[in-house]
Amino acid sequence: MLRRIVFWCVLLAAVVYAVEGGEWGTDDLLAQRARATRLRVAIDSLRREVDSLSRVKKSILTDTAVQERIAREEFGMVRGDKELLYRFTSAGDSSTAK
Repeated sequence: MLRRIVFWCVLLAAVVYAVEGGEWGTDDLLAQRARATRLRVAIDSLRREVDSLSRVKKSILTDTAVQERIAREEFGMVRGDKELLYRFTSAGDSSTAK
């Protein structure tokens, strides 16, 4: 009777060690799966961002309307003699100019 109890205890210990023990237990494998899922989500998000930026880059390089809008907004450029650009400064800025 004692041999049977010892046998079943050893067998149970071996099964528990096979599932939970060793270098990579069940908890470690579940944590790795969760991390892999988080990384896949992050990769998908970054791919969408790269695709969006690629479309913006292509439109800046090829679309003249976008180029004109950027030139006007970012650099204050005007078109030919038909437009005038007015720049307003505060009173403090004009007193420091020489």
